[in-house]
Amino acid sequence: MPDFLPPDLRVLSRQEVAGLMMRWQQPLVIDGEVRTCPGCGAYRDWIIFCMRDDSVWLRCRAGHKTKAPRLDAAWYNRNSGPVDGFHPTLEEGLRHLGH
Repeated sequence: MPDFLPPDLRVLSRQEVAGLMMRWQQPLVIDGEVRTCPGCGAYRDWIIFCMRDDSVWLRCRAGHKTKAPRLDAAWYNRNSGPVDGFHPTLEEGLRHLGH
């Protein structure tokens, strides 16, 4: 059967991108604890990444990155909004989200 949508209307699949990202401005509470950055102590204004392997990573405003083992792709999907754009580089995606 031919594809339902023309190529210019198709969205990339999860396996075609390195990951998804969203901004999380409020404090991030996981299992009743406020998550802080191990590098600088920041506790809000995160960028949350959900990678192709379903791991979740956090990035603070200062650029420190840390894995969030208690979060997974299901948590990300429940808390993220619709995808509003695709970016060819991490830097462009961060600029789009105001980081």
